[in-house]
Amino acid sequence: MKISNLKFLNRQEFYILLVLIILSLILALVNPTFLTLDNIFDLLRNNAFLGILALGELVVLISGGIDVSFTAITTVAQYIMGLIITSYYVNNIFLTFLIPIPIGVILGLINAVLIYITKVHPVIITIATLNIFYGLLIFFTGGKWMYSFPPSFTDFAYVKVFQIATPYSVTGLSIFTLFWIILAIFTWFILKYLPIGRKIYAIGGNLEAARRVGFNIFRIQLFVYGYMGFLSGIAAFVHAQLGQIIQPNAIVGQELDVIAAVILGGASISGGVGSVLGTILGVLLFAVIKNGLILMKLPSYWHQVVVGLIIAIAASFATYQSKLRGKRMVKIDVE
Repeated sequence: MKISNLKFLNRQEFYILLVLIILSLILALVNPTFLTLDNIFDLLRNNAFLGILALGELVVLISGGIDVSFTAITTVAQYIMGLIITSYYVNNIFLTFLIPIPIGVILGLINAVLIYITKVHPVIITIATLNIFYGLLIFFTGGKWMYSFPPSFTDFAYVKVFQIATPYSVTGLSIFTLFWIILAIFTWFILKYLPIGRKIYAIGGNLEAARRVGFNIFRIQLFVYGYMGFLSGIAAFVHAQLGQIIQPNAIVGQELDVIAAVILGGASISGGVGSVLGTILGVLLFAVIKNGLILMKLPSYWHQVVVGLIIAIAASFATYQSKLRGKRMVKIDVE
């Protein structure tokens, strides 16, 4: 067996994949419709929003930071997009797609500036900005819902990349799943091949060491939180498309779902560790677990209990693996 294959067997992604396969088989035995193409495509479509946000949170966690304001950023970007396309009747899906992105980036950059200037822990700053962004939105809008969008906006929700005929219906891969896939590849490319990707891992691994070798921490944090805002803008568009309605109270409160999925995928809350593949698997496993809870007809408050347990178990496992790696390195040094 090749060494690269052996390495994969020792990575957290392998264990997540194993659990994902076993859990899917159990759910398929309980409910045979679980592994049908219809359900798989629906699962991917419905979790594209969560998956896109998870990619942004992955980059933030690798840098040693954390962002809990992205749900408010997404909500603000989504609401302004809805306000513009309904007020000015923007019947062009490409323009509609572009509207929330700069709004998300600007709000993300505000987070970066505040974190750098105040030197306060990112979790405190982003909790503050979550409340500021969301509170101002509710103050100015009164929490009013929006619907009845232009035809181009409504029609785009049904676009499929390809379709497959099954004995019972015609199904296919949603355009929003393709969004998720493209953004995952884009994020992977940034982290693996661009200098900014290596700098993000460096400041997450050891901020002081990165500063001493000359890395511009402010610019890196601008990129990290700006990228989170960029993906929040795209997620705002996807979420509005999936629901065909804009509700100011629909997204805020899902922060833990996203963070749980990313940590489940192997990202370290301490920074410097994490991968796009692990995050995708974490989102899928998280989605399957929640799907299983629904199939078991458990009350919604049990979902929160499970989310908390996932974070605790995944973070503990990641810490345990980190300690093991440290012991191996010490052993090698001694030998």
